[in-house]
Amino acid sequence: MILMNNFKAEPPELRKAMLQAASRVLESGWYVLGNEVKHFEEQWSRVCGVSHGIGVGNGMDAIEMALLGLSIGAGDEVITTPMTAFATILAIIRCGAKPVLADIDSETALLSTESVRRCLSAKTKAVVLVHLYGQVRQMDEWVIMCGENKIMLIEDCAQAHQATWQGKVSGSFGQAGAYSFYPTKNLGAVGDAGMLVTSNSALAKKTRQLRNYGQSERYLHPVIGMNSRLDEVQAAMLSVRMNWLTEFTNRRRQIAAAYHSKLDNPLVKHLIKPEQKSAHVYHLFVITCLKRDALQAHLLKKGVQSLIHYPVPVHQQKSCSEIARDPSGLHKSEKHASMCLSLPCHPQMSDADIEWVIDSVNSFQAD
Repeated sequence: MILMNNFKAEPPELRKAMLQAASRVLESGWYVLGNEVKHFEEQWSRVCGVSHGIGVGNGMDAIEMALLGLSIGAGDEVITTPMTAFATILAIIRCGAKPVLADIDSETALLSTESVRRCLSAKTKAVVLVHLYGQVRQMDEWVIMCGENKIMLIEDCAQAHQATWQGKVSGSFGQAGAYSFYPTKNLGAVGDAGMLVTSNSALAKKTRQLRNYGQSERYLHPVIGMNSRLDEVQAAMLSVRMNWLTEFTNRRRQIAAAYHSKLDNPLVKHLIKPEQKSAHVYHLFVITCLKRDALQAHLLKKGVQSLIHYPVPVHQQKSCSEIARDPSGLHKSEKHASMCLSLPCHPQMSDADIEWVIDSVNSFQAD
């Protein structure tokens, strides 16, 4: 079976280095908010080209703390996409704000600026822009639009580690970027982990308080915070895994290039290629097919695992049926959700694996 992710196939040298990193933490006797966290925060913020990195428990908390740190809450509206992991919406709800859903662009599955403009109101305080599947596009338009309307731009970078547009890395365009280091991400921990990145010193200071019970110093709590700290073991592991990120990303791009050039089943369509090679890190390689469920069953018979990201858009979830949305509807999101399918695209795939996936997709025929 060709899996969507195969951690057991990672290089032995990487696994050895990770074990050494965990041992280093155990030997230090310091397990929470120590030197490993500080070191990784410095490493990742430098990669992102920003001044501050604040390690937190997970990517959802990073979004929530970005909103709270920018004083966004009750009575405010935050626009985002229905094609995202549910954590994006939960973060907006948890900070007390009201999510408003805009539609996507059919060719990329990314949030549509045209739809966002239809969703703007006097209560709009921010846009949470999700770099879905690992792609960064048209960031000049987003920066200009948010500036013109005096709203905050927050980037959900959970799938876009090191995606770069015109020399700038995801997370550096807006007021803050929120990263997840969930195990399946391009840069993944061995559990939950996240980080907020920003060049806003005031936001960084407040986030450091929010993640640790709202403390400014021990036992002093100027704000109401939460418990969301990146722990030392995960930080040490991530520092090690960072050394492999460029190589792994290049392999993902090689796989994607093979898919783009060799998938030729007329029943299957690709999302358009990135404007720049560096702008897509292929956390996921997504195709669309009107007979998606039949294609997925066909692939499984061929020994190829596939997943749907995401089968039920946010506004069709029972808990969000009354959520505000583009007055023109979310038809493109609904259509994409009914057709999208993610193929294996992880760096441990062999050339033979890639060819098997391609042959399996090309051999699919609708009944």
